[in-house]
Amino acid sequence: MSEMVKVAVDAMGGDNAPAETVKGAVEAANENKHVKVFLVGARKCIEKELKKYEYRPQQVEVIDATEVIETAEPPVMAIRKKKDSSIVKALQLVKNGECDAFVSAGSSGAVLVGGQVIVGRLKGVERPPLAPLIPTEKGAALLIDCGANVDARPSHLVQFARMGSVYMESVMKVKKPRVAIVNIGAEEEKGNALVKETFPLLKACKDIHFIGSIEARDIPAGYADVIVCEAFVGNVILKLYEGVGGTLIKMVKTGMLASLRSKIGALLVKPALKSTLRKFDLEQYGGAPLLGLNGLVVKTHGSSKSIEIKNSVLQCVTFKEQKINDKIKEKITLGDE
Repeated sequence: MSEMVKVAVDAMGGDNAPAETVKGAVEAANENKHVKVFLVGARKCIEKELKKYEYRPQQVEVIDATEVIETAEPPVMAIRKKKDSSIVKALQLVKNGECDAFVSAGSSGAVLVGGQVIVGRLKGVERPPLAPLIPTEKGAALLIDCGANVDARPSHLVQFARMGSVYMESVMKVKKPRVAIVNIGAEEEKGNALVKETFPLLKACKDIHFIGSIEARDIPAGYADVIVCEAFVGNVILKLYEGVGGTLIKMVKTGMLASLRSKIGALLVKPALKSTLRKFDLEQYGGAPLLGLNGLVVKTHGSSKSIEIKNSVLQCVTFKEQKINDKIKEKITLGDE
């Protein structure tokens, strides 16, 4: 690929900004010579951080922004009033075609609202879903939606399934991704009104590989590649995933240091354990794309360190390279016929 992929990065968003944000963006540019990052935020702060690193100047540009949208601010009002914020200015770069993608660890609400209001939806897309990759025993799975549409309709979930299939097939190279809807049982007649109404619609879709319902306990085992749900359920699954994962790692470490014998054992199993735990590290997958927009918008965790920022920027390269938006438009158009 010879075309330069331009990524606007919200340098002021997140708990560890601008230090970790700038570091991650620079690491991405250094790793891929076809990426140019536009660091949007307080120029003096960003330039101070940039002095710590070596990089190719033609791949890093600073865009000054004098305002920051805080997490606690009402997103709609913040987007309207703070026109010179790092989030709004970066999204405008995508809208105007100056950048291909936007990455932020800042206010989730502002990113979601700004993505739809400023960048805009692809024609035919009813609701853009937030879709993070989550680790499973058999590799990554796409959880769609996990935070953008709490009150979804059956038609929204059908589009989520289609968009998720495109993403997994094109970006993750999964042939015929298995699509499942989150339910409280495997039987078709189970579930709430939304699931019961959506199930037959998904079953009738000829352009996806729908395998039926999936219970939450079966998600980590990797029974499905695309996990469809509305945002309330998806967000609960994601947060529980993160919480249980963090607690288990902490308990394993505590147990290994409990006695001299366990410490010796820990030294022996450390390489294998480290390799296994890395597979369940959410940071390695980058952020969650907001699918179905006219440009790519990626939301990373508020506590993101440089590795997640770097992987999110590199994720944008694959997105552009695989022409995901064109494929989503085609899929949605075919589904409407």
